[in-house]
Amino acid sequence: MVNYPLGIDIKEKKKLTQYGNRGMSLEQEINESNRYYLNKEIAVIYKKDTPIKIVKMNEETKQISSAFFSKHSTTDYNGVFKGKYIDFEAKTTNNKTAFPLANFHSYQLEHLKRITKLGGIGFVLFEFKTLNLYFVVFYKELDYFLTNNKRKSIPLSFFKEKGKQIKRGIEPPLDYLKIIEKKL
Repeated sequence: MVNYPLGIDIKEKKKLTQYGNRGMSLEQEINESNRYYLNKEIAVIYKKDTPIKIVKMNEETKQISSAFFSKHSTTDYNGVFKGKYIDFEAKTTNNKTAFPLANFHSYQLEHLKRITKLGGIGFVLFEFKTLNLYFVVFYKELDYFLTNNKRKSIPLSFFKEKGKQIKRGIEPPLDYLKIIEKKL
């Protein structure tokens, strides 16, 4: 067996990579939906880049060989829809009964709180991957749950009761703005 740096063998590395990219399909669906919204002039919504600090770069090829995250990002996406600022985080889980709160960072929730307080629309788009279910949960409903529960996860029943389910489609794949429009 060939060992990678830090003692990670090939099998372990594959598991780590899969875990790190588990939300990629959700991200791709959101990005495709956002392209649709942009092309149809419905909304302008972009994925935010995570700020990095470059330590070492090959000047000839412009290839980065060493970098680190310079600060916490806020949420995944932001933009404008019907004159309103929207800002949201995308989260996915393979769990069939609940969403683990360990998947949230406190700075993400604090950012959504600030957006909502100032009149923007802050929400989280959740995917229950193995169930093929998608929900929009507005920050106020999420905050109410977090404030009034000591659980380490949000049960699926909460999403079905307080969240707004997104039906998958073709164009766009995840029409989450249909739900946001009802909030306006």
